Amino acid sequence: MDTPQTQAFKRQLIDMRERLLDQIAQQRGGAKSRAEVAAEHFARSEDATAQVNTARDLEFALNEHETAELSAIDAALARLSAGTYGHCTDCDATITTARLNVAPEAARCISCQEKFELHHP
Repeated sequence: MDTPQTQAFKRQLIDMRERLLDQIAQQRGGAKSRAEVAAEHFARSEDATAQVNTARDLEFALNEHETAELSAIDAALARLSAGTYGHCTDCDATITTARLNVAPEAARCISCQEKFELHHP
């Protein structure tokens, strides 16, 4: 992958990371963790127990998703630094530019990603 293209992906990944961190901070009301916000919210809740449990589970699922997304972006930035960006982490095949344009954090080629999703639903 040529340098201008690599730099464009790096800028895109950094922008994605900054937007995600801003989104997380806005949703939490600052630097608090989602668990802290949920604990404060649910400690005073007058809702039914089932409703509180469902809302808590949703908070934790959102946190898990955001953490995974941030991890994928950070891993892609690490691959850029290591010079392995754009190569599948499973088979070392070149990941198509079209795929990287859609998902710049992609670690696998489409074939390996499909196999991964079959074994890790």
